[in-house]
Amino acid sequence: MPTTFPLSLTLFCVWILVAAVIAVLPSRYHWRGAFVLMAVLVPLLGYIWAQLGPWYLLGAAVAAVSVLRWPVRYAMGWLRARLTGAGK
Repeated sequence: MPTTFPLSLTLFCVWILVAAVIAVLPSRYHWRGAFVLMAVLVPLLGYIWAQLGPWYLLGAAVAAVSVLRWPVRYAMGWLRARLTGAGK
């Protein structure tokens, strides 16, 4: 009995491939590409959650954080500095 692959996961796989292509580009494109990837990721994660549920959302979010580890690390440092008042 054949089953179809969900569209949300197909789009997420395309997102991963685009992230791999951006990683191969010269470094001056990395941050620009990261911002575009993050902007596309937010609605894509919502679509995954709506179509497949929270467990698939968690798996996709973990995969996305592993791809965007440096932007996430900088964002967490920025958020920590804002919340604790460090750097004033």
